[in-house]
Amino acid sequence: MKRWLVLSLVLLGTSLSQAGVYSVRLKDIARVEGVRENQLIGYGVVVGLNGTGDKSSAIFSSRAIANMMKEMGINLSPKDIKMKNVAAVVVTARIPAFVTPGTKIDCLVSSIGDATDLSNGVLLMTPLMGPDGKVYAVAQGPLSLGGYSAGQGRSKTQKNHPTVGRIPNGAIVEREIPVEFVHTDRVIISLNQPDFTTASRLAEAINEQWGKIAHPISASRVMVQMPKEFRDSAVDFISLLEQVKVEPDVNARVVINERTGTVVAGKDVKIDTVAISHGSLSIEVKSQWLVSQPMPLSAGSTEVMPQNGVKVVEQEGKMVVVNSTPTVGTLASALNALGVSPRDIISIFQAIKSAGALSAELVII
Repeated sequence: MKRWLVLSLVLLGTSLSQAGVYSVRLKDIARVEGVRENQLIGYGVVVGLNGTGDKSSAIFSSRAIANMMKEMGINLSPKDIKMKNVAAVVVTARIPAFVTPGTKIDCLVSSIGDATDLSNGVLLMTPLMGPDGKVYAVAQGPLSLGGYSAGQGRSKTQKNHPTVGRIPNGAIVEREIPVEFVHTDRVIISLNQPDFTTASRLAEAINEQWGKIAHPISASRVMVQMPKEFRDSAVDFISLLEQVKVEPDVNARVVINERTGTVVAGKDVKIDTVAISHGSLSIEVKSQWLVSQPMPLSAGSTEVMPQNGVKVVEQEGKMVVVNSTPTVGTLASALNALGVSPRDIISIFQAIKSAGALSAELVII
C-alpha cells in the first residue's frame, strides 16, 4: 500500500515562528519597483545541420539566406537554395537590469520551420530587439541541445526535444536599458506575492529602523521616503533596506500532488473535528487457459479450453474520528490507518472541505 508523505510547514512549531526564526529578508520576498528583467526576441538562421534542416516548403528560410548572401555581394534566387542544412529559428533572451554593453547573456533558439534536428548547428549573427524595436543584444554561436534524434523512416529514437537549443553566453549586450528606481527621493517596494498583512508588517519593520518613512499604499506596494543622509547615496540605502527582516503572512493552503503522493500544508491550516469513513469494492476477472490432453493411443486430440474466474472483494468500512487540530498531521495518520490510496485522498479532502471542516484553500496539482 502506497503511503502518503505529509509535510506540515510549521517551521519547527509556532513557538519558533513567534521567536522570529521565520523572519526573512526584504529582498527575498520583494523587489524595488523599476528593477526588472526585459524580454528580447530576434529572427535568425542556423546553419551546419546534417540534412535535418527546413524543407523547400519553408519559403522564409530560403529568402533569409538569399538576403544574407546578397549583403555579402552574392545574388541568388531563393529557388536555387537547398535548405536541408539550414533552419529558420526564433531567438529569445532575458536581459537583466543594470547590465552594461559587453555583458554576455544566455539565449534560447527554437525552430519555426519543419526542421527535425538542430544538433551541431551554428546560429548566425542575430539582432535581438526589445518591445520598442531597438536592438539591445546580438546573438551568435554553436547550439547546445539536451536531446537528439536518430534513425530513418519508422525506425527512430528521440530523446528530449531536438528542435530547441541554448547558447550559453551566446548574446552580447550592445545597449544598456535605462533603469529608474528612485522617484523624487522615494523608493517603492513591490511584493512578489501581494498581501495586505505582509505589506503592513514590512512598513512597520522599516519604520522601526528609520522612523516614520514608510507606509503601504496597496497589498503589493510600500512607499519609502529616503532619509536625508541617504539622498546622495540611494544604492547604499537600498542595500540596507534589502536586509530588513519581516515575517510574511500567507493564506492557509493545502496542496495535494496525486502523482507523487505528497500533501503540503501551511502552519495556519486548521481542521475541525470530523469523522471519516472509507471503504471500497474491487472486482477482479481472470481468464486461465487449460490444456485437455487425451489418453495414450486414443483417437482424441489436444485442445485448449478457457476457464474464467470472478473474484469480488469488498473492504470493511471503517470510521475514524479526527479531533480538532492546528495541523494535518492527525488527519494524515488517520488516512494511513484507513489504508487510503492516492486516488481516494483527493475525494476525502474535497469532502472535508465541503463539510466545512477544513479552514484552508485546497489546491490539487
